[in-house]
Amino acid sequence: MTGDGDGDLLAGPAVTVAGSGPDAGPRTTLVLGFDRDRASDAALGVAVDLADRLRAHVAVVHVVNLNDFPVDPDAPDWEDQARDALAEERARVERALRGHRYGWSYEAHSGGPVEVLVQVAEDRDAYAIVVGRHGRGVSEGLRRLVDGSVSRRLLSTCGRPVLVVPAGTGPSPR
Repeated sequence: MTGDGDGDLLAGPAVTVAGSGPDAGPRTTLVLGFDRDRASDAALGVAVDLADRLRAHVAVVHVVNLNDFPVDPDAPDWEDQARDALAEERARVERALRGHRYGWSYEAHSGGPVEVLVQVAEDRDAYAIVVGRHGRGVSEGLRRLVDGSVSRRLLSTCGRPVLVVPAGTGPSPR
């Protein structure tokens, strides 16, 4: 989650909220775009496997969006529910990366997903960005009309390799 202590979920700079130290020193970094979709679970599994092979630190990046918030904005515990959703997502990442010997971090940012992922990759001089390819179907088609495809926009704007992992493929997260 982002914040500067004033209670606003999206205010302030992104911060690392979890991580583990390297035991042999990473050679590079992989940036993983992660959200609550099952395509992200597949991407997480592939990123962990690839990071082990490359001796890479994994920088897991979540871009906060409306799906992180409860449907009813008038609920008295609206912000608490959003914090709980983000904490559950972070816990999934922690379970998958527990024991990863080259280090990892989890951070949540606000902004556009493509811009955030590219900026984090630039800031960390990452070898590659890993993202999941979301499913097909009517709801996914409508989402892409509104938001566009993150993986396609990354491929056309990012100056480093982008690995797009289809849902349901690759090693499963630990």
